[in-house]
Amino acid sequence: MLALRSQRGLDHVGLICLPAKLHNSPERIPGAVRATVARHRGHYAQIKLLYADCGTGGALAALCEELGLEMLPGAHCYAVYDGVARFAARAEMRSFFLTDFLVRQFDAFVWRPLGLDRHPELRDAYFGNYRTLVHLAQVDAPETAALAESHAARLGLAFERRLTGYGDLGVSLDGWARPDGPRSARSLGASPPR
Repeated sequence: MLALRSQRGLDHVGLICLPAKLHNSPERIPGAVRATVARHRGHYAQIKLLYADCGTGGALAALCEELGLEMLPGAHCYAVYDGVARFAARAEMRSFFLTDFLVRQFDAFVWRPLGLDRHPELRDAYFGNYRTLVHLAQVDAPETAALAESHAARLGLAFERRLTGYGDLGVSLDGWARPDGPRSARSLGASPPR
């Protein structure tokens, strides 16, 4: 989000980050969004939600309907970065996806939470039905690509890298936050990629 804000001249857009670890317990996302919106509503002309469904089973969309918020299209960030229509058309049920952020934070968000650091024998139970680790790269960074490929090897998966850029996130931002729009727009989202 920070990179897009800079690239597109959207310095007038504020960002309130929610903890990225909420994605490990998606049932907590709607409550965190509700509380954050309650704290900031009335202070800004607009609030937009930089989340897709993210595993909430439609609960986040229902909350947005209730609160009158717009959110990102799609089921999850992988679809948003790849492009929702393109992602759906691929129907990749046997691929495990990582964004640049997840590549860099793999141990903190995948390896340790799944207990693979303590019980590597669980790898096949978790990843045995996957065939490919797909790195959806927002930035063309060889060191991140190499790290993603090493994660694929750790998981025993084939590796594929797609340079997607910011996909539908950029499209949504362009529609929501043009520099000539309200100077007090605020967006909520997970901690931005670093």
